[in-house]
Amino acid sequence: MPRTITGVVIHCAATPNGKPFTRADIDAMHRQRGFHRQPAAITRYKTALGHELPSIGYHYVIETDGSLKPGRHPEEIGAHVQGSNSLTLGVCLIGTDRFTLDQWATLRNLVSNLKQQHPTASVLGHRDYSPDKDGDGVVERNEWLKICPGFNVKTWLAGGMRPLADHLQEAACNATA
Repeated sequence: MPRTITGVVIHCAATPNGKPFTRADIDAMHRQRGFHRQPAAITRYKTALGHELPSIGYHYVIETDGSLKPGRHPEEIGAHVQGSNSLTLGVCLIGTDRFTLDQWATLRNLVSNLKQQHPTASVLGHRDYSPDKDGDGVVERNEWLKICPGFNVKTWLAGGMRPLADHLQEAACNATA
C-alpha cells in the first residue's frame, strides 16, 4: 500500500549559492548527523533509484544545473523534518537562498507533478514546520528554527511558482579559484 503523503517540504542544502554539491555530498553530511536508511529499503529500491546511498534524508535533490536527482524512494520515510517525516516528501535545492533559473524550473515541474500525485498535500518550506511559539497562528521569522529553504514558499506559490527575483543566482559558478 502506498504511503499517504500530506506534505511536500522544500529545503536548501545550506551550501554556497551556485556552487556544485551532489547528493553523495548530502549523503555524507547526513551520515555525520546520524541519519540512515533501512538496509531493506536500500536493497529494495536501489535499481529504481540507481544508487545505494545509505544516509540521504531527502527524496529529491535539485542540483545547480537543474538536474533532478533521486534521494530516498518516495515510498521510504525521509529524514528531513523532525516529527513530520512519515507523511511528507523532502525536496532539497543545492544552495542557501539563491537558486539558478534551471533549479527554479525543475522545482516548479517537480512540485507540479507531486501535487498531481498528491492533490491534498501542502507545499511548505522547512522553516514553516517551526513551532508557533506565541500561539498566534503564524510562524514568524523570530520563531523559525531554520531559515531553510531561504525563501518564502507561500510567496513563491502565490506568484505562480515563478523564480523569485531576490533569490535568483545569476549562473552556476565553477568550483575554480
